[in-house]
Amino acid sequence: MLSEGGFHFEIASPRVAEKFDAALTLRELTLWNAIRKGMSIAHTRPDAVVLAADTLVALENQVIGKPAGFSEAAQILRRLSGQTHEVCSAVAIYRQTSGRSEIFHEVSSVRFHRLSNATIENYLAKVGPLDKAGAYAAQGSGAEIIAKIVGSFTNVVGLPMEKTIAALAKFGIRPNAA
Repeated sequence: MLSEGGFHFEIASPRVAEKFDAALTLRELTLWNAIRKGMSIAHTRPDAVVLAADTLVALENQVIGKPAGFSEAAQILRRLSGQTHEVCSAVAIYRQTSGRSEIFHEVSSVRFHRLSNATIENYLAKVGPLDKAGAYAAQGSGAEIIAKIVGSFTNVVGLPMEKTIAALAKFGIRPNAA
């Protein structure tokens, strides 16, 4: 999404495990993970502007993370079938040397179509669900399972671009003209 938005960047993998704690809310977990990811990179690259994000799904206030396998992915999609759930993405942007930071989150509501077992199997055959919160992706084949999104589509994809572009501008970072 950043590339499509005209941003040039370097990818750095944080060396921290994502936290998943049932005692924390959807917003708390995504903020915690985004902050930890961002800080781990900011410490090693203090002059860089570091952007880190985390996205999770919740149904009836129960947080749903990434599935451990295809069986669990199918189980998650059956739970989400015909339901409306929340998707929360948290973003942390840092520049260590200046001590500047922007931290925010975005929540969108997603309603799924009623999904048959065959629809779930066909969808999972097309999409690699194991690295996706809620075992699905809104982009691409997402229209096959998603009936409606209320809020930011890019948030559901994993990075709320509207807020992210505004936050990056505060660091003097703007997209390159196409």
